[in-house]
Amino acid sequence: MRIEQAYRDLVERMGETRVMRGESMQKHTSFRIGGPADILAAIQSAEEIAAALEICKGHGIPVTVIGNGTNLLVRDKGIRGAVIKLDKGFGMLTIEGTRARAQAGLLLSALCGQTIQHGLAGLEFACGIPGSLGGAVVMNAGAYGGEIKDRLVSVVYMDENGAIGQKTAEACDFGYRHSVFSDSGDIVLEAEFELTPDENGQAALKAQELMQRRNAKQPVSLPSAGSTFKRPPGGYAAQMIEQAGLKGARVGGAQVSELHAGFIVNTGGATARDVLELVETVRTRVREAFGTELELEMKVIGEA
Repeated sequence: MRIEQAYRDLVERMGETRVMRGESMQKHTSFRIGGPADILAAIQSAEEIAAALEICKGHGIPVTVIGNGTNLLVRDKGIRGAVIKLDKGFGMLTIEGTRARAQAGLLLSALCGQTIQHGLAGLEFACGIPGSLGGAVVMNAGAYGGEIKDRLVSVVYMDENGAIGQKTAEACDFGYRHSVFSDSGDIVLEAEFELTPDENGQAALKAQELMQRRNAKQPVSLPSAGSTFKRPPGGYAAQMIEQAGLKGARVGGAQVSELHAGFIVNTGGATARDVLELVETVRTRVREAFGTELELEMKVIGEA
């Protein structure tokens, strides 16, 4: 009953085209895996986020916030309560001089491409990362020697009560695939970056080169959640997995990529249970072979 009332209140606030009941999370994750969310609401403003939080809190139902769903595995029974999705409708970008300010729903590829078009350099590393800005800030996403924190100036966020605050980059406690937002539950709304003039026009060429490297070495043609494991101290997860003889290993529709062992891919019809069983096989074999405990980089949510 609480779910139904919350659904009706959210529809009244945002309209029935952006609030869905029993929505399959397969449609909202790059892994194409996951059971249904009780409610999914596609948000287009900070005011809508605050309203959704208030409605859900009033009805006593939990809230899960997602972006583009590219670093996410949703379990097979789905997500109870409401999912707030910060999608492209919450993706405004403004550029003034060398400062770029973007909302959390903007795709990193769009942020990179548009800043390059404005003659700015500094985010080329992010052009091939498929996620949205909010999730990238939360996990301090990175690739090819660059990380979100490198150019970040400040972050605007909302707490669980709908209050808006701001943190400097220094206050975000950035680490490897981690920030203060990883643990706080605060929702990233906007981020501001300080970039540099691309005086010699090399930013676009660098971005193109990195994209070509990514497409050649990563299994971009199959659904996945990106890198499955974090880089362990003193080594590389993909190298350890391959040396443990697990490249191509399968459980159901889940497979350790034959192209890049650091990725688990959905070859068709994979369930979250398949993926998690394969994850445990990989972790066990790597532990036995190298004494290294692999830590998940993808986030696992939902009901088993």
